[in-house]
Amino acid sequence: MLEEPPIRVGLVGTGFVARWRSQALERDPRAQLVAVAGRTWEKTCEFAQPWEAAPCRDWQQLIERDDIDLVVISSLNHQRAAIAQAALEQHKHVLAEYPLALNPAQAQVLIDRAQQQQKLLHIAHIELLGGLHRAFLDYLPHLGGVSDVRYCTINPKHPAPRRWTYSLEQFGFPLMGALSRLHRLVSVFGQVESVTAQTRIWPGAESDYYRACLCKAQLRFTSGVFADVIYGKGDRFTEKEHLLEARGVGGLLHLTPDGGQLRQGEQHEAIAVGSRRGLFAQDMQRVLDYLCQGRPLYLDPRQSLYTLTVAEAVRQAAAQDGSVRLPVRSRDGNGLE
Repeated sequence: MLEEPPIRVGLVGTGFVARWRSQALERDPRAQLVAVAGRTWEKTCEFAQPWEAAPCRDWQQLIERDDIDLVVISSLNHQRAAIAQAALEQHKHVLAEYPLALNPAQAQVLIDRAQQQQKLLHIAHIELLGGLHRAFLDYLPHLGGVSDVRYCTINPKHPAPRRWTYSLEQFGFPLMGALSRLHRLVSVFGQVESVTAQTRIWPGAESDYYRACLCKAQLRFTSGVFADVIYGKGDRFTEKEHLLEARGVGGLLHLTPDGGQLRQGEQHEAIAVGSRRGLFAQDMQRVLDYLCQGRPLYLDPRQSLYTLTVAEAVRQAAAQDGSVRLPVRSRDGNGLE
């Protein structure tokens, strides 16, 4: 059933992602930001004031409001599942940043609950909307069949920040908190047969936060494609890297956020990669298109759930220093048998 605009929105979060969400809402007349809840009362009041939104003491107070149709969850990773569950219990639509939860079983319960309530549960994977991903999809056919992929993102930070993204409890296992690194590949190459992984965490001065992390995962897809995924951040690194490469019988595809090349023997074709600006606005627009006009969304939440299952397998493989095989996906390609 379609919703009548304006869609009344409650926003959980006051960080930079929440700010981009609020800016996107301001530009779309089909939505109205009604209330905001953040980590501290002072920050919440400061954030809400320019948008003339009501500040809430906590996310529980926000969800209990009767004048909210859609809850946008841009909070810390470890809080999202509880917030989404409470919102669905109050019969509200939900938009959550990835990951929806820090374990697949919890995410499955939420997806099932949304279906029972006939409410939207959208997990934003804006990496699928950006220029890097479009270039990846456009040029893969030129390789004549992919044999292996390498995806590396290294983000040096000096000094390492004392914030939630450097906390295993709040951010989650590195490739679970940074789920897009896996989902970019899973969305293209499909079912994963098995994974191996290695992870290193450099502890910080305070036990709750680390200085740096490095996670390397090797994925074997049922199609035969091999993928190496490398994710690192913190003060153990000096050079920033964001590289996506794919190799096939027809050549090598080399992509960064700034551009790329298709290398086929002596021929090197330059590739323009579109801007990453405006991706949260694109995602917000598609959610409103779905709610107001019934247009299909670009992602089924069960697809994100499957990638979360892959991330959990990577976590297990790193913990036991071995290989983990994944269950076979069901015939609809979304759940697990």
